[in-house]
Amino acid sequence: MVTIEKLLKEGVNIIEKREFNSPFLEAQLILCHLLKRDKIYLHLNRKEEVSKEVAEKFYSLAEKRNKGYPIQYITNSQEFMGIEFYVQEGVLVPRPDTETLVEKIIKIVENKFNNKEVTILDIGTGSGAIGISLAYYLKNSKVTGIDISDTAIETANINIEKHNLKNIKILKGDIFNDFPREKYHIVVSNPPYIESEEILGLQTEVSTYEPKLALDGGRDGLKYYRRIVEVFREIHGKEGILSVEIGSKQKEAVEKIFKDSGLFNIIETDKDLYGNNRVVTGYAGSVMAPT
Repeated sequence: MVTIEKLLKEGVNIIEKREFNSPFLEAQLILCHLLKRDKIYLHLNRKEEVSKEVAEKFYSLAEKRNKGYPIQYITNSQEFMGIEFYVQEGVLVPRPDTETLVEKIIKIVENKFNNKEVTILDIGTGSGAIGISLAYYLKNSKVTGIDISDTAIETANINIEKHNLKNIKILKGDIFNDFPREKYHIVVSNPPYIESEEILGLQTEVSTYEPKLALDGGRDGLKYYRRIVEVFREIHGKEGILSVEIGSKQKEAVEKIFKDSGLFNIIETDKDLYGNNRVVTGYAGSVMAPT
């Protein structure tokens, strides 16, 4: 007989073999996912017998996790901005660092636009974490997410339906070769910004399993910032705001790209909760930064 308690103990023994994990929590998450129950249920029903099929699947997924396969892909779930997102292999797992970008835009819309209707474009939307969070919290906004990946489009649309949002749409396309005709008040992006040669040195969860397309920022990690600024040049209105996530050591380089474009009167950088530089924002035209 295999019980919940036995599975959790054996799952911990499997998962604790590698770094960068939380064995007991992850064993719980895997079993919750398979049983479609919460952690409290596992605690209160430790002696409950589990079917052979579930046990075999649990052991298989625990071994998969031990090899570095992201727990978020196993459970198809990741929390971001207080919202539960469906994620799957082929899209970047949303990070807490990126919440800094979303919070920045919410502040701008509240303070600069007084929560009036604004149009927002999310370039490289992936799971939709940024665009959907903005649509969720800014009810008067009209958000468009664009991505070149079929998996990203599928995942983002699942999340839109999951949260029953009517003020966001997802487009498939290569924005760098086909500019939208629409003009936007705000353009946001969390582009690939890791230097190509550094990717193999990242932890297995990232280097092996997350999509290279969403990670590789070219030789210097700055390739997409240059391209996004040129896209912004074509699609912002008389006044416009561009806000991007950056690597913690890219502040000066990205600020210079913004400055050299000649588009922005004000350029500012915000830090994440860990004190790292995380978001660069440029204000074009006569638009002023919120106080």
